[in-house]
Amino acid sequence: MLGQTFSAVSIAQTRPNIVIIYTDDLGFGDISANGAKKIKTPNIDRIAKEGLRFTNAYATSATCTPSRFSLLTGKYAWRKSGTNVAPGDAALIIPTDVETMPAMLQKAGYKTAVVGKWHLGLGPAGGPNWNADIKPGPLEIGFNYSFIMPATGDRVPCVYLENHRIVDLDPSDPIRVSYKEKIGNEPTGKENPELLKMNYSHGHDATIINGVSRIGWMTGGKKARWIDEEMADVFTNRAINFLDENAKNPFFLYFATHDIHVPRLPHSRFVGKSGMGARGDAILQLDWSVGEILKTLDRLKIADETLIIFTSDNGAVVDDGYVDEAVEKLNGHTPSGILRGGKYSAFEGGTKVPMLLRWPSKIKSGSVSNALFSQIDFYASLAALTGRSINAPDSFNSLNTLLGAKENREFIIQQAVNSRLGIIQGDWKYIPAGPGAAINKQVNIELGNDLKPQLYNLKKDAGEKNNLADQHPEIVEKLMQKLKELKGE
Repeated sequence: MLGQTFSAVSIAQTRPNIVIIYTDDLGFGDISANGAKKIKTPNIDRIAKEGLRFTNAYATSATCTPSRFSLLTGKYAWRKSGTNVAPGDAALIIPTDVETMPAMLQKAGYKTAVVGKWHLGLGPAGGPNWNADIKPGPLEIGFNYSFIMPATGDRVPCVYLENHRIVDLDPSDPIRVSYKEKIGNEPTGKENPELLKMNYSHGHDATIINGVSRIGWMTGGKKARWIDEEMADVFTNRAINFLDENAKNPFFLYFATHDIHVPRLPHSRFVGKSGMGARGDAILQLDWSVGEILKTLDRLKIADETLIIFTSDNGAVVDDGYVDEAVEKLNGHTPSGILRGGKYSAFEGGTKVPMLLRWPSKIKSGSVSNALFSQIDFYASLAALTGRSINAPDSFNSLNTLLGAKENREFIIQQAVNSRLGIIQGDWKYIPAGPGAAINKQVNIELGNDLKPQLYNLKKDAGEKNNLADQHPEIVEKLMQKLKELKGE
């Protein structure tokens, strides 16, 4: 199956619209389609009910920047330096001279857009000039339209960027940003905790924006600053506008929601509705955003011609730096399901994520697949779908799998926060020995670090409770050599 050329020319000729809804920090067990009992996600579940639900789909990394890099480039982020979690003032980390997924789809006749979280750097080496045209960025790597936050909700600058310019920037109030030292005299969470409407639990103690202290320091741009509680509405409306304007021609929308990343400050419509605190309310807000996209496709009468992909950039984290009662109000909810670990981790909870697809005219409704799939294969698969040739050796054409065939990827590579790589092949998962803390105490997540090699039979032990490395040294050796081969060692 790997590397094959998909033969269904009729499908390629249809050029379906493509929508990728890429959520942030959503765990495998955070949606009711995957068995969550304490919270209901009816709009997300609708994609599963009317399409295909995967039980063995993986992001490439347990953190966001490398997962997004791999999704858009079809290249493992660990092959390129500077692709770990990026500061808010990083330069663009995707090379402009390499074809990306959106650039490939542009050449196939698609109008392309990114709306939401970016976190892949902006501008030339040294970072962007926030008060002028900000490029290179999304438009230079294949998007026709861009409406983004530069990095994350908990990092400065807390502004929206439309195409090359900061939205509503007042030239008389220029923006300055620093990740090295405090600039200006704006209050910070560390110095002025009395000004906070949400306290920080660790990190996140620098410049206060909208009553919330962030990572990094910022001054200026007061008119341009976002209001967190309005963010989901702003992004969802921009995404709908793009759909309205491009309904008559093939389009690709990369809708990268901020939810459910910290700081979790959902709109008042959702506050208190989940009974699980801000994190649960943010899940409800995410579900609403998904529902608005689905309703728009229905209203435009293009649902049958649109492939929707819903998935997450990495696994779940509960306390990720703010005091928002997410831990205290879990109420028995298990964000990672039965999986061990979560965001940042080499264990399954770090990269095994929800994944749902709907394409009514091609995908059987209510189907479930346990096929092994990696998000790095979206690039080659969508190229096959649209009849394009690409050069992306890490990305395999898994279009048959996406359409419901029980075809497994040969292996999965998982990247943890410390760039330690693990590998899954068949029923077996191997994590190399190496130093590092066993638990990130700040977020209370097991990281998977161990001075001994780890080997798990995921078919029999999905929760990775029994390390079988000593009992099966031959499998350890086989997977260790496979990983070295893939790394080019």
